[in-house]
Order: sequence, then structure tokens, then C-alpha cells
Amino acid sequence: MIDYDEPLFRPPSEAESLIIQATLGCSYNKCTFCSMYKSKKYTEKSFETIASEIDFLSSFSETRRVFIADGDAFALKTDHLLKIFAKLKNTFPKLRRISLYGNTGNILQKSDSELKELSEGGLSIIYLGFESGSDIILNKINKGVSQKEHADAVNRVQNCRIDISATIITGLGGKELWKEHIEQSSELINLSSPKYLSTLSLMIDPGLKNVFIASFKSGFTPQTDTEILEEEKLLISLINTQKRIIFRSNHASNILPLSGILPRDKEKLIGQIDQALIDGSGIRPAWMRRL
Repeated sequence: MIDYDEPLFRPPSEAESLIIQATLGCSYNKCTFCSMYKSKKYTEKSFETIASEIDFLSSFSETRRVFIADGDAFALKTDHLLKIFAKLKNTFPKLRRISLYGNTGNILQKSDSELKELSEGGLSIIYLGFESGSDIILNKINKGVSQKEHADAVNRVQNCRIDISATIITGLGGKELWKEHIEQSSELINLSSPKYLSTLSLMIDPGLKNVFIASFKSGFTPQTDTEILEEEKLLISLINTQKRIIFRSNHASNILPLSGILPRDKEKLIGQIDQALIDGSGIRPAWMRRL
């Protein structure tokens, strides 16, 4: 039997994946903008429990992708993760991809040899929330890491042949710090070149709104839809890495769904944003957006 502990989240690109819940909640859980796991106490499931749940799901023999939840499964010790990966590969012979959420702090705690072991053990992708490349904003939202640490984490992971799918939250700097946010975020992307890059639009749970605004002591004024699209346009225009980045803005929060390859499709993406700013083409109505 498997009993998922709700709420249960997964990236949009893992819609077809089998989900194994190896941890509950987030080991950090201090970011002022994030309400995803505030209702949970961080807990690590034993390997025996996870193995029994994998056995229960063994009838899904055609499984090719597995996503390991909750929000921070990379916090698990390397040996624990390797045992889970081995069990998955033995149970699902057609398995081609194992992915999970991680955070920079936990990545930096693992050695290069551990990262290589995890890569060889089957880990394909780590989903990593950059949120911003600005140290000012990272400090305000209590992310617990710096731009340099974000970049170091991505470069170390990708050097070990594990892909990174990173996210930037447009609107996170408000009217007061939007340019700082976008310029420093593009710098972070140029320094790290994650294989996948997504943008989310800022949406704050009403229960966290006061805490979030209070973290911006000099004030926080939300960006309008038009201003967030201008942020996205500037972000794309400033990405100049020579490495190929698969770009998406396909989260439920996004104002304008976009997809392309950077830097190859830079002008196409900017053109789509410009057209949306002129006549609203492709803009998702506000009632359809959600966290």
C-alpha cells in the first residue's frame, strides 16, 4: 500500500512520472515566499518503508520516469539515495530517468565523489530553485545561499553529468528591486548555464503575505502583469551563455507560456513577449493562474 502525504507537488515536466515520496516536507523550509511545505514537519522515510511502497507500485512495469518527492529529497544521505535508486532500477526494468527536488545548501554538502556516485546510480535531474541571482533579494527572502553558491552548486552537479533544471521567479524584487533582480539573475544563469531554465511568476499565499512583505524592510510593491513581462523580456535578452539552455515558462503561475532554446531562440521569444504587450496574444487570464 502507498499513502501519499498531501500536499504533494511535482514540476510540470514530471506529469507522466511515477512519484515516490521519500521525504515529507522541506529540510530548510525558511523561505519567506514559499508556502508549499509549511503544513509539514520534515521527515525522512526509512528505506524499508520506501521499498515496500515501490513493491506496491511494481505493477507499473512500463515506468520510464520516477520523481522522488517531497520538496527536498536531496537532503537524504547519499547511501540512502543510492539504495532507493537501485531498488527502483531493479523494480522497473524500463526506467530511464530519476529526478528530484534539491536545494543549493544540500548540494554543497555532498562531495564530488558522492555526486558522481549518484549520477552513476541513476540520478538524472535535480530541480533547483534559484528564485533570484541577487544577493540582496536572496537575503531578503531568507533563501540561505548566495549567487556564487548557486553557481558553484550547478557547475559541480553538471560536471558530474547530472542535469539541473533551475527556476527564476519573476516579480520577486517588486517595483523597488526589479532591475537588480533581473540583471543579477541573468548573471547567475550566464555563470552556471543550467541545462533547463524555467520562470515562475510571483504568487504569495495570503497566509504568508505579511511575512513576505515584512522581509522587504524598505517596502515591496508588486509588479503588474505588463511589468513582469518586461522583466521576462530583459532576462531573456541578457542571457548570453554559449551553452544550450532549454527554456520554459509553463508553470500554472505564468502570465505568458513560452518555450524555446537559448540563446538560439532569443529573438523569437522576445518577439512573442512584444506581441503580447501590444495586443495580449497568448496571455493567460488571471483566473487561470495559480500556485
